[in-house]
Amino acid sequence: MTPETWHLMTTWVPYELWNTCYMVIVSTGIALLIGLPLGIVLTLTDRGHLKEQRVIHQLLGAIVNIGRSFPFAILMVALIPFTRWLVGTSLGTTAAIIPLSIAAIPFLARLVEAALKEVDAGVLEAAVVMGSTLRQLILKVLLPEAFPSLVLAVTTTMINLIGYSAMAGTMGGGGLGKIAIQYGYQRFNLPLMVVTVLLLILLVQVVQWLGQRWAKKIQLKRSKGAYS
Repeated sequence: MTPETWHLMTTWVPYELWNTCYMVIVSTGIALLIGLPLGIVLTLTDRGHLKEQRVIHQLLGAIVNIGRSFPFAILMVALIPFTRWLVGTSLGTTAAIIPLSIAAIPFLARLVEAALKEVDAGVLEAAVVMGSTLRQLILKVLLPEAFPSLVLAVTTTMINLIGYSAMAGTMGGGGLGKIAIQYGYQRFNLPLMVVTVLLLILLVQVVQWLGQRWAKKIQLKRSKGAYS
């Protein structure tokens, strides 16, 4: 291993690993702020649900489908003027958060919709009979009942964003993708490429493990409460 490779591994790799985590965490947070309400509206306005509105559902569904159909590389390039207007630059980790968030919002919204539709209709009907308001139905019935599935939805979104962040790094976004391409591939530095790829795989495994563990804990507590 050359001194340059050692320096990159001990200095720049940890720094860009942090940048990858920063991009993924912030983008997930923004996606939750918009994607969760969007998924709730998609669920409530669907046929046979609490607030059926076919026009609204089809319109929002079309927007979500269009958002999901864009390849991330094309989306990132298309959003360069908007990103530059919003944060003052189209390069760097903060700038990469914009296309990452926009890519994650429709993806998460569909996962939220699927998770909420798993809730037993009988539970919702019972809450309606008891006089629950729409807000109570959402906050005290729908979301709590679907919470384990929602945790897994966020986990899947974060894993998706890790892959997107690596792609963003190849286009000036920073993170481990930047190290892999600029210092690994372009300089024929195989050890550095291997390390960055292994770190990305490890990051995915950690996120997957934490998400599944949290979801299982919630389900276990719910099961114990049901049989206690």
